[in-house]
Amino acid sequence: MGLITKLFGTYSERELKSIYPIVDKIEAMADEYRALTDEELRAKTPEFKARLANGETLDDILPEAFAAVREAAGRVLGLYPYRVQLIGGIVLHQGRIAEMKTGEGKTLVATLPAYLNALTGNGVHIVTVNDYLAKRDSEWMGKVHRFLGLSVGLIVHDLTSDERRAAYAADITYGTNNEMGFDYLRDNMCIYSTELVQRGHAFAIVDEVDSILIDEARTPLIISGQGEKSTQLYDMAEMFVSRLKKLVVASVDEKEEESEDIDADYIVDEKARTATLTARGIAKAEAAFNLENLADILLAGHKRGGRVVFGKCTLACLSLEEPPTPDREYGLWALDFLISPKIMR
Repeated sequence: MGLITKLFGTYSERELKSIYPIVDKIEAMADEYRALTDEELRAKTPEFKARLANGETLDDILPEAFAAVREAAGRVLGLYPYRVQLIGGIVLHQGRIAEMKTGEGKTLVATLPAYLNALTGNGVHIVTVNDYLAKRDSEWMGKVHRFLGLSVGLIVHDLTSDERRAAYAADITYGTNNEMGFDYLRDNMCIYSTELVQRGHAFAIVDEVDSILIDEARTPLIISGQGEKSTQLYDMAEMFVSRLKKLVVASVDEKEEESEDIDADYIVDEKARTATLTARGIAKAEAAFNLENLADILLAGHKRGGRVVFGKCTLACLSLEEPPTPDREYGLWALDFLISPKIMR
């Protein structure tokens, strides 16, 4: 241990010193909150919400909110958070990682910052590693939150969309990292906002953070949408593209693409490795597939109509028109908007 460390302490020790005064305030309120009746203790929740609405911050009400949870846990669970648990709760509220030893009551610690941040009304997610822990903690620690007037939701396997939506609408939602992760991915594939199950991401507490964010994060969550019945459409588009006239250039000029006088239906740009319909080619595509405006339909990728598929098929077949050869590094011509996640989802 160096001289500087001996004199000033480690980084963690210095940070903890700044937290100790807050803990002292919480502990000083113990007798005051112990004297409250159950109804008076429950009334603290709407009081805190009103103070937040009037301009106070979460840090302003933290000592009182933690004191309320501390007293509620003692009455409902028979578990009274110790000083080390109050410190852990403050660290989590600050968005940091709290490393606690086995037996120090990590599960109880989470109730403190969860209650405080749930007062904003934006929702809190408590992420665990498996369904058993999520269900256990939502039932066990959920008693404290329900006693104080907050709602608690649970996300586990085999829930319907409506059940998931209701769980995420709760003030505090328990769930596993996989379930919440896949719900996030599915929400990003929804067409309409009414199909979403999650309502936003304001504050989360992650249990076993090293396991979830390091070990399990090595395996990505992969999800795919329902396949479209487009095989026949690709065949039709391929037949259409085979009748188009192409022009191969070293580099495409945007004005050249838009020119109606160019004697080609699409231009192959060898430098950019793209195949682009010309004004004449777009007109032919719109006529062939009865489209009003090919560009507008492609950019409105959230529309799932058959005409959108026709447009995508046409562009995809264009990308396949230039076969790979030994002297070329590429095998497919790519179009930026064809592979855009917003359009392909």
